[in-house]
Amino acid sequence: MDKKALYDTFIQLENDTNATLGRISEVKNEVEALVEENATLRIENQHLRDRLSDLEKQKEISKDGIGTEMSKSRLNLEKIYEEGFHVCNVFYGSRRVNDESCAFCLDVIYGERR
Repeated sequence: MDKKALYDTFIQLENDTNATLGRISEVKNEVEALVEENATLRIENQHLRDRLSDLEKQKEISKDGIGTEMSKSRLNLEKIYEEGFHVCNVFYGSRRVNDESCAFCLDVIYGERR
């Protein structure tokens, strides 16, 4: 093989390598876009499932005749109470020992307010 043919072979190899590198870069960018879209869709899907679950719970409550009497703030207090914390003005924020019931908290959540 003469020097010119060897040089031409190296040039061709370099061009092929650059083309392959360009294709790899394009595929990488497409994969990144797909991963980002997938993550966004997963988050949106979870939000929709949560919303659907909330709607089904409200539907069940209204079927049972109880209705949706509690406001959103009382539902939040109920959630905090169920997680084991006091929501009453006497012990607010402290953890309920052994998840015992607290009459003050129950009055705040379920009591009648006028």
